[in-house]
Amino acid sequence: MPSPIEDYALLSSCRTAALVSREGSIDWFCVPRFDSPSVFGALLGDENHGCWSLRASDPQATSTRRYDGDTFILVTRWETAEGVAEVHDFMPIDGNRVDIVRRIVGISGTVDFTDTVRLRFDYARAIPWVRQVPGVPLTGLAIAGPHALVLRGAPLRPIDHAHQARIPVGAGEVVDLSLTWFKSHHEVPEPLDVDRSLAATRAWWQDWADRIHHHGPHHDSVVRSLLVLRALTHESTGGIVAAATTSLPEDFGGSRNWDYRYVWLRDAALTLETLLEHGFTLAAERWRGWLLRAIAGDPADVQIMYGIAGERDLAEREITSLPGYEGASPVRIGNGAVDQYQADVIGEVMVALEATRAAGVEEDSFSWPLQRALLTQVIEWIDRPDHGIWEIRAEERMFTHSRVMIWAALDRGVRAVREYGLEGDAETWEKMRDRIRAEVESEGYDAERGHFVQHYGSTEVDASLLLISQVGFCAYDDPRMLGTVAEIERTLMRDGLVRRYRTESDVDGLSGGEHPFLACSFWLVEQYASSGRADDAGALMDRLCSLANDLGLLSEEYDVEAGRHAGNTPQALTHLALVRAADALGGHAGRAAARN
Repeated sequence: MPSPIEDYALLSSCRTAALVSREGSIDWFCVPRFDSPSVFGALLGDENHGCWSLRASDPQATSTRRYDGDTFILVTRWETAEGVAEVHDFMPIDGNRVDIVRRIVGISGTVDFTDTVRLRFDYARAIPWVRQVPGVPLTGLAIAGPHALVLRGAPLRPIDHAHQARIPVGAGEVVDLSLTWFKSHHEVPEPLDVDRSLAATRAWWQDWADRIHHHGPHHDSVVRSLLVLRALTHESTGGIVAAATTSLPEDFGGSRNWDYRYVWLRDAALTLETLLEHGFTLAAERWRGWLLRAIAGDPADVQIMYGIAGERDLAEREITSLPGYEGASPVRIGNGAVDQYQADVIGEVMVALEATRAAGVEEDSFSWPLQRALLTQVIEWIDRPDHGIWEIRAEERMFTHSRVMIWAALDRGVRAVREYGLEGDAETWEKMRDRIRAEVESEGYDAERGHFVQHYGSTEVDASLLLISQVGFCAYDDPRMLGTVAEIERTLMRDGLVRRYRTESDVDGLSGGEHPFLACSFWLVEQYASSGRADDAGALMDRLCSLANDLGLLSEEYDVEAGRHAGNTPQALTHLALVRAADALGGHAGRAAARN
């Protein structure tokens, strides 16, 4: 069975990723991109669905782990009665190849390691043909269809559809194991210079981390979270995936299992704003380039999500070759939400692009005309209900958060003309913006109960309402926001953490429930900090950061009863919300609201 979700470490090449358990097993690895089929899929099944285990042979061995500074080089230290050794796992940042390197370093005495590789291509639907390469010692070549892997470093012997080696490592000895993916019709890639690659990878990550502008509370958590956002950003295309995994359950044993290995415009826009706040203007330019390529064309065809390079065909389907994490099924690839209308998305994009302008990135001959076209589409669809931020798989409604984000889109258009001197129909946008404000204040607010509502005609609240102040619709300490917070505390809190909405209300059309959504709890930290509840903000922030695993990673949700992570991991939205919350605690929140 796979390890608990919180027991996994992330390796990243900024093109794809791997998850490594505390026990030294790589249980998730897709090649050549984040959203490609898996080679190691044990995360969604068991070892027979593919994994690469490297651990001390002694069953009594103990392990501890850490990242090597501000990098994604994982150092796992194994201690046995006979000795101590470390395994240094990393993925080189190299656009011309995809590798995983596992370096064993003897520290003292002698430690015997067991190296077991089970290759299962195409989501465990294909067991590859594995052979030795004539004239190339210690090399195994695995081929299945268009994909091939070469294994180097130790003589492997076949054992029941796996390949295994025993590796004794003494003090001062170094043994390098590697896996390299390539197209099966190409020549076998040359071996890596591991010393050089390790040094270059360490320098690449540390140099990026050293450019982070942050001097406030929870500094280590902020730095690691920003690193996670970079690790989930594709180096070539600039697309920012929502998570490294698919189908990790929101409800253990249930069917709320979704594929998050794609680029949601909303999540990517929020990530961009967060990176801009911490000094990464180049990332803004690259993301804007990705956005322009992805959504170019008829604004009516804008999707809420895309593939890593801007692909549009993300049809959802079930994969029966993987039984699911702890049996939670179905396992899905693709995401049916790609066909949904979510009215908030253009607002998120417009807010992010205004932040890009404010950071000094100039508009070009393509970027501003595209934004004008998006605003034209906003007006055309202005009275259309939507599926909302949570991708409700039931009837469309007038979700209050979505309506506020329509207001935000129009507001940023007006400000682009009035404050930045760009050309546009500011009068029309302003008229429609003010109409939406009046509508939200009338239909999206329950004056009798004193709080904003999830959607028009409802008395329920929704955690997305915490975003209203973040985009400047009203102040954090507006009595309507304070009343909304009180209702969220009363109805959506579970053991001090925030759920997205009450699934019992049947608003989403899905069976089962879910656990508190970590990003929502970080949004509450920001709300507390920005409305004078500093002690509450600090206490909740401390608790949330304590839920991260030993490497500072957070998933989508948290099961408070079992004390474990739930949902896809690591989750970009969770980590960017952490950074915003820390900034709020440091006194940097409210800039958007202050401009209104």
